[in-house]
Amino acid sequence: MTSTGGMSANTRERLQQELDALRQQRESLAPRLGEDPLGDSADQADLLERAESVSKLDRRIAEITDLLHGGPSAEQHEGLLPSGTRVTLKFSDGDTEDLVVVGFTAEAEDELSSLTADSPLGRAIAGHAKGDTITYRTPGGQVSAEIVELTLPE
Repeated sequence: MTSTGGMSANTRERLQQELDALRQQRESLAPRLGEDPLGDSADQADLLERAESVSKLDRRIAEITDLLHGGPSAEQHEGLLPSGTRVTLKFSDGDTEDLVVVGFTAEAEDELSSLTADSPLGRAIAGHAKGDTITYRTPGGQVSAEIVELTLPE
């Protein structure tokens, strides 16, 4: 499939690189799984450990494959901010924070603070504009912030 699922080209490339590396790891373990398990208990323990590793690799491979081939995107959910939206918030203590909305947590870039569109903060921002005050719930209670800047992706 060629659907980008709402993720950036950079994220797609990072996920593809991770997928390739995982497949290589799995391939290096798979032939050894068919070995005769009739050795001593240490050999059997090693075989079980490798089988568990392969299982973990398979789960991550499936997860990345789903993301790369049309997994759910923020744009598919009406009323949510699209991936790539940039927002600057000013909190009551005077602190400001620049954020970018991502469709998937895997899309977050290390150098930018990010949030997902369906997070409490993402949902609070949706439907608002520059100058609006939003309120959202956190584990520590309600938080309010003013939207200083809101830029939708082009």
